Amino acid sequence: MILTVNANAALDRVIFIDRIKPTTVMRASRVVDSVGGKGLDASVVLQTIGAPNLAISFMAGPTGQVLTSLLDRYGIPHDLVWVDGDTRVANVIVETEFNRHSHIMTTGYCVTPDDCRRFLEKVETHAPKAKWMILAGSLPAGAPPDLYAEAIRIGKKHGVRCLIDSPGDPSREAVRCQPDILKLNQEEFADTFHIRARFPDELVTLARGLMARLGIENVVITAGSGGILAVTPQQAYLARAPRQVAVNAAGAGDSVSAVLAYRLMQGDDWPDALRQAAATSAAVVLTEGTADCRIEDIQRILPLVEVDVL
Repeated sequence: MILTVNANAALDRVIFIDRIKPTTVMRASRVVDSVGGKGLDASVVLQTIGAPNLAISFMAGPTGQVLTSLLDRYGIPHDLVWVDGDTRVANVIVETEFNRHSHIMTTGYCVTPDDCRRFLEKVETHAPKAKWMILAGSLPAGAPPDLYAEAIRIGKKHGVRCLIDSPGDPSREAVRCQPDILKLNQEEFADTFHIRARFPDELVTLARGLMARLGIENVVITAGSGGILAVTPQQAYLARAPRQVAVNAAGAGDSVSAVLAYRLMQGDDWPDALRQAAATSAAVVLTEGTADCRIEDIQRILPLVEVDVL
């Protein structure tokens, strides 16, 4: 079982319009409510590909009720910590004329030390049944920067392998606990560790230096259509799927976390796991819902994925 640990839940409201026209009335052609929050999006993908998973998240208010009903609709098992306030809404604006995507976030709930204690107690409860833990997304107001680090310590105590995908302080705190995979997109990686380099060649050398300095076993950096860079102790790989015409790209990076954890749990080697991750990420952008994907799209794209050794 894979445990997805998500501190900052969101309802993704995907709004399709022709184009943004400032100071005018713009009418949406359609609106799609989806699961948001990186960890919960990973559960959407895991559920789609048939991987056993359980989601832990804070949740709040009437928006949280809508989001919980979406989790139930997917059949995603969950153990939620209900807190005061309301869950944030991530408005994903899709301009169909330009194939352009923008995000407008609302403010969500604020958590207390007692909320965080209950959150970590749920991690402690479910960790003994898990083989992998995906800790993903930003932290809500009130959460300490080491919340994910504490969850990793719990997971490690129970022999759980951990992937962290949370930019800034949460990742800087988490790497002290030596997660099995540090995963960020290229911009997040640069901002978090003050490393700016050309993708992928220069990043391999700099990532290896960071791994040696901080004791990180594996680093995964995503770059959209540029592919997925994985730097492991033995080798560095770049996986690339054919470029797709994106309908909604939200959740594509979260699918990488989900598939890597699942395929490595299944015993795949890195090239095979990356091939599956790249195909799934490409399939996600073809759907209207965040992190949604179709198995037939994954299977169609999979033979076209290239994995190069760097």
